[in-house]
Amino acid sequence: MSRIKNGMRKTRYRWLRITLRVVIVLIGAFIISCLIFDHYVQFRKSDEELKQVFADRKLDASINYYTAHGRTLRYISAGSDTLPTLLMLHGSPGSISYYPGRLVDSAIRNRFRVFAVDRPGYGYSGFGDPEPSIQKQAEMIRPLLDSINKVTHPVIVMGGSYGASVACRLAMDYPELVDGLIVTGPSLGPGLEKYFWFTFIVEHWSIRWFIPRLFRSANTEKVHHKEELEKMLPYWKNIRIPVIYLQGENDNIVDTTNAGFARKHLINARSLDIKFIKNREHRLAQYEWPVIRESIIRMYEMIK
Repeated sequence: MSRIKNGMRKTRYRWLRITLRVVIVLIGAFIISCLIFDHYVQFRKSDEELKQVFADRKLDASINYYTAHGRTLRYISAGSDTLPTLLMLHGSPGSISYYPGRLVDSAIRNRFRVFAVDRPGYGYSGFGDPEPSIQKQAEMIRPLLDSINKVTHPVIVMGGSYGASVACRLAMDYPELVDGLIVTGPSLGPGLEKYFWFTFIVEHWSIRWFIPRLFRSANTEKVHHKEELEKMLPYWKNIRIPVIYLQGENDNIVDTTNAGFARKHLINARSLDIKFIKNREHRLAQYEWPVIRESIIRMYEMIK
């Protein structure tokens, strides 16, 4: 009888050892997969890669860095400094790597000096280390905007999706630096956007480190977005410049009631032009560049 018990005990121990080894292998494989995924899912190009893109497209553009509030931010610029200025702010996630195709557009290149910046937490502006405060993001971008302002006017700021929130905060806090505002797929009203079931779960420290850095930044911004937009509520009256609002009529991320929020709160804007694009969802920057380009040119004609 004791032999049978000993045999059963040994069998259990053997299976426990096998199970433990399998678990260790699976955990190791999972960690390696996360690291590989993080390596390849970044939506950003290095300086060298961007320079090659510029060379291939015969684009006279430069890559620069500056420091603000202890953070280093990267930006690109293209065009003559005698031209009016267009500053573009990407959404979440994103980076300036999206913009070379826009910079070579002759309608834009011949009319504007264009700037685009990696917002904090994206590209090469502290990748994976986001800044949840929209006000602080605006403060970090302000030195770039200030340097632009000293060179030429008018200055148009265009922001897409989450970048639209930052663009609006810039216009609220530094009205003397912005002459025209264009927002695409903008989340302006607190809570008027889609939240995924995993949004708040992913932010927990025990899960967060498994997530690729790109999505860590995006998720942190998402978690804090509602409270950050609530902080902006008293300042919409500060925007006194023309505003163009573009959104897909089938936007699946940002609720279209944001347009009503804009009408209610942009009471002092010199003008507010709201346009919904038929049969289009959230990704306007990817699929509706001609409409965006026309809006940029129309804004310039209004403020020049």
